Amino acid sequence: MDKAIIVCIDFRDPSFEESVEEIKLLVKSAGVKTLGILFGRRDRPDAALYAGKGKIQELAELVTDSGADLVVFNHAISPVQQRNIERLVKCRTLDRTSLILDIFAQRARTHEGKVQVELAQLNHLATRLIRGWTHLERQKGGIGLRGPGETQLETDRRLLGFRVKSLKTKLAVIEKQRKTRRRNRSRRGVLKISLVGYTNAGKSSLFNRLTKSNALSADQLFATLDTTTRKLAYVDQTEMVMSDTVGFIRDLPHSLVEAFKATLEETADSDILFHVIDASSRSAEFEMDQVQAVLREIGAENVPQICIFNKIDLTELKPGIERLPCGTIKRVNLSALTGEGIEQFRELFPELLLFTDKEKSTERAISVLDQRIS
Repeated sequence: MDKAIIVCIDFRDPSFEESVEEIKLLVKSAGVKTLGILFGRRDRPDAALYAGKGKIQELAELVTDSGADLVVFNHAISPVQQRNIERLVKCRTLDRTSLILDIFAQRARTHEGKVQVELAQLNHLATRLIRGWTHLERQKGGIGLRGPGETQLETDRRLLGFRVKSLKTKLAVIEKQRKTRRRNRSRRGVLKISLVGYTNAGKSSLFNRLTKSNALSADQLFATLDTTTRKLAYVDQTEMVMSDTVGFIRDLPHSLVEAFKATLEETADSDILFHVIDASSRSAEFEMDQVQAVLREIGAENVPQICIFNKIDLTELKPGIERLPCGTIKRVNLSALTGEGIEQFRELFPELLLFTDKEKSTERAISVLDQRIS
């Protein structure tokens, strides 16, 4: 097991304490043992060393004394900063994005998931290729050094480019297959539901409860990576399917969003979203905002949502459905672990048909008006 020192620099962020707890969980989820956390405070990142020269010297001493073989920054650091830090600390250094990518690589099980993760990793690696092959420099000329006029670094970049192109081609095929399946479900009148939410909010546990499945659910970040879809029920002769999706997180790397576009489009194409929230989390409101930010990025912000407050067994909340005075569902309180509130939640399913039918009829009316105006 790798042993790591975590570096957390406070830039006067109100959610700094929550981000520290989150990076500790990320490191644990990656299978790394935390030996210590180095804190610091700055107004802005140092251009060369991110945390500043004094703090990096302190980090180097801490790494030597503790015997750590890995440094993890709770931030996104540039390739130049990473190389400068590694040179002084003499230890492998990862930033937050690299750590999340590593966890995704560990969790991927399906062919689609592995392709998406590899593409995201290569896009991230492309900016971090270093000149470690100067002894093979062939542009200098001279006896035995004349060749195609390409350095090893350029060769690496060219080969990496070929692999990225190949992976994008594979993902295009996967995306086409997904669109075909979604089109077939639409023709059959299938109601599509997607579970979305912050990572470790309990989506997979709720998915297993509602679909009687055995999808992996664990108390760790990104336990679910590959989207799973199961038949849910028949209500008024309408078939329902539910998809368990990858959890979101603050500062989700853009390369991951791009690579997982085919998977995330499943969410954007849903008829309704069940937004699962960890009711026991101290930063539940912040996590909800982060989920909404990712939904906007993938074009799913206009899909109807029902907020489900999970893990009420860890709080004083009572199970059941809370409604606004007009009768609209405000929130659902339940515990996927103990089953509290699950039966009340199931009683909502016939209402989902009425809710989505209203949305669809409104869209059809707007479409007809647009055609008449044009």
